[in-house]
Amino acid sequence: MLEFSSVNVSVGGVRILRDLHFEVGEAQTVALIGHNGAGKTTTLRTVMGLIEKTGTIEFDGVSLDSVAPSGRPGLGIGYAPEDRRLFSSFTVEENILLAGEVAGLDAGEMQRRRSRIDEILPELRELGNRPAGGVSGGQGKMVALGRALMIGTKLIMLDEPFQGLAPALAVRYADALRRLRDADRSVSMIITESNPALLDDFADRVLMMERGEITEKAR
Repeated sequence: MLEFSSVNVSVGGVRILRDLHFEVGEAQTVALIGHNGAGKTTTLRTVMGLIEKTGTIEFDGVSLDSVAPSGRPGLGIGYAPEDRRLFSSFTVEENILLAGEVAGLDAGEMQRRRSRIDEILPELRELGNRPAGGVSGGQGKMVALGRALMIGTKLIMLDEPFQGLAPALAVRYADALRRLRDADRSVSMIITESNPALLDDFADRVLMMERGEITEKAR
């Protein structure tokens, strides 16, 4: 599904990722665990083509070097960044649908995927007409997940989704991820987190990241 080979990233002369080698298999949920500054966010942003790298990243057997960053969501990769990156003047519904419009989905496919999102995140129905700038930080995380689901048919990447969530909302978010996994067993996920306890029982594999290097945690 997704394979990193000898991937290195430096920013401003500082080496962030160091010779990464790891794979995410089809239908696999991978937890990427590490402290702030370990390189987790950089790893996800590199997949999306937002940061220059050396080495190779392949997705479904195709080198992502041949795919422009704007074309990577069209491969079925959904990405929810840590800071959500919502259009604050758009409604929640518009933020979700915009991802499908940019990906060129037809009306029927857009509706099918929107219905799937409602099954996984029913609370978004109530928030649909609210400006995205008016939702809470936790609700914004839910909206960002919904937007990622609109285009993430093969791979969902979630960057620190539990950070800053109140305990009750963290439970609801975790429940949504379980509904996603139950609804579509073919989708792979990468979830970054600082606290390994939050994902230890949920992930198929746990990868530990420190100073831009990855090791696999024994199960």
